Amino acid sequence: MRDMGGDQVSEAVAGSAALLRTVTGRDWEGVNAGRLDWSCRRTAEHICLDLLMYAGRLAVRAPGYVPFEIVMTHGTDNAGVVDVIETTGALLTAAIRTAPREVRAFHPAPFRSANREGFAAMGVAEVLLHTHDIAEGLGIAYEPPAELCEGVLTRIFPHVRPGPDHWRTLLWATGRGELPGRAPVTEWTWSNNLVIAAERLTLQGVTPAAAADLRAGGTGGFEWIEGGPFEGTRDAAGMVMKAYEAGVHRPEWGLFVLVRTADGRAVGGMGFHGAPDEEGRAEIGYDLVEGARGQGYATEALRALAGWALARDDVKSLFATVDRANVPSQGVISRAGFTRVSGDLGQDGEQYAYELLS
Repeated sequence: MRDMGGDQVSEAVAGSAALLRTVTGRDWEGVNAGRLDWSCRRTAEHICLDLLMYAGRLAVRAPGYVPFEIVMTHGTDNAGVVDVIETTGALLTAAIRTAPREVRAFHPAPFRSANREGFAAMGVAEVLLHTHDIAEGLGIAYEPPAELCEGVLTRIFPHVRPGPDHWRTLLWATGRGELPGRAPVTEWTWSNNLVIAAERLTLQGVTPAAAADLRAGGTGGFEWIEGGPFEGTRDAAGMVMKAYEAGVHRPEWGLFVLVRTADGRAVGGMGFHGAPDEEGRAEIGYDLVEGARGQGYATEALRALAGWALARDDVKSLFATVDRANVPSQGVISRAGFTRVSGDLGQDGEQYAYELLS
């Protein structure tokens, strides 16, 4: 799996700076940036603020907003602003490269935090989209590399059905363009992955980028204990990709990888088969790498995930099936508070059904 990290931020910033330097002699103050109400100059300064803000949050592991602004020295010309874009881009690149994988810092949309990959994707998105806005305002052509656009879409736009043209899809998803067969976008936000804390684990939401890699036999970007990931996790990643490609994926109702807080190693997968149905019922499943079994990880994670789900207004019950022959899994789901319900489910009655009510 190709990482989304400092190299991608550097690539996006370099492309933006190269283009903007060709028009530094133009009037940036008197021209709006594309469809924005901001001038091209203000938009360029906003790129600087976003890059610096993301670098600051990630560097100090900020739990909330860091209250600062960025002000250009009096008399700074457009070329000077481009210098600041390059400088703040380098700061974000450095923060991403030095941040451990498990570190998260504040971002409001929508689950209140992001990891280094999320900040990289957001930084790249800010650069690509606002460079587009400036270019549109000044009447010049701009098209970033498709691979950068795909990296953004598959990390922070998991709810957006992919299209054949990654750049046009990103523009459409952010209200900047049209796509055949899709309604115009008037309100939008990106979505960093959800992380749910348990006692010894974190349940880390799997992005479409990670799911595609898991489905293809990779690690999904996680460091697994020996023998992982297990077959069920790869199957679940395939379900995530099927929903994503159909445009019906809701990231909080997908796959989570179970990561030990002690060493950052992944030990299994757990998640939902889809969003809750009309009756507020969601189906849940899980597996562990063989070397992690018998240590209470699955029970701990299931309690945490069930607690998160049942705290929501749109969930009334959780449902799971377990093979009759899988006695250890029956113990896991019972210890997590699920109750076996009457009636056999599954082919030839080979499974027990379990339910947990809100």
